[in-house]
Amino acid sequence: MSIDLQFRDEFAVLTIDRPEALNALSFALIADIGAAIDKVAASDARALIVIGAGDKAFCAGADIKELTNRDLSAQKRGAQFGQAIFAKIDALRIPSIAMIGGFAFGGGMELALACNFRLATASAKMGLPEIKLGLIPGYGGTQRLPRLIGEARAMEMILTGRTVKAPEALEMGLVNKLVEGDPLDEAIAFARQFSQFGALAVEFAREAVMRASSTSLEEGLRAEADLSTLAYRTADAEEGMLAFLEKRTAQFKGE
Repeated sequence: MSIDLQFRDEFAVLTIDRPEALNALSFALIADIGAAIDKVAASDARALIVIGAGDKAFCAGADIKELTNRDLSAQKRGAQFGQAIFAKIDALRIPSIAMIGGFAFGGGMELALACNFRLATASAKMGLPEIKLGLIPGYGGTQRLPRLIGEARAMEMILTGRTVKAPEALEMGLVNKLVEGDPLDEAIAFARQFSQFGALAVEFAREAVMRASSTSLEEGLRAEADLSTLAYRTADAEEGMLAFLEKRTAQFKGE
C-alpha cells in the first residue's frame, strides 16, 4: 500500500509513500487517499497533515502511463474521481496542511491546493504543467488556484505550465510559510497554533472562511452570523470569556 496514515499526538499524518515513483498518483493510490481521509473524518484528530515520503517530491503528479489509450468517457470518469477524492478534504471538519518538500506538480499540486494551508521547504518546486502534454489540470487546479492567488497569476501558471520555486510561491500566496527544520515537525508546530483553541470554534471559523470563495458577500455574512451564534452556545465560548475576565489561560474541551 502506497499510503501510510498515522496519528501523532492530536494530528493525523497522511504520507504518500511511493518515493521510487516520486510519489506519483495512480488511480489506486488516489482511492487509498480517499479511504484514509474517511478514517481521519471518523477520528478525533485536530488537523490533517499530508506529506510525501522521501526528500525529492511531495507528489510529482499523475501516473502518466495510466492516462494513455483511454476513451473520453474513461478520461472524464478519471477526472471526476480525482475531484471527488480531493473534495473529501474540503468536507473535513478540521483544517488540513500540505507539507511540500521537493516536487509538487500536476495532480500533486492539486492535492496541495485542496488543503487549507501549504507549507514548503526552501527547495520545493510547484506547478501545473499539464499544458505541456496537450492537457489541462483535471483534479481541481483550474478552480482552486485562481481562488488562492487570483485569476491573472493562475492563468499564467496554467497556460505556461511553468515551475514556481518556493520563494516566489510564498510571495504570491501559494504557500503560507517556508520551513527550515524537519518538515513533519514544522507542520505539527504550525498546526499547534490553532489546535490549542476550541475545536468547535476552529471548525466554525474554517467553514465561514471557506464560504467566502463560493458564495456572495451577503450569503457569506448570513453564514458567518449563524456560525458565530452557534459558537456562542458552546461550553468552550463560556470558558474562553470567563478565562479572559479572570486573566487566566482558557481550558478548552471541544464542547
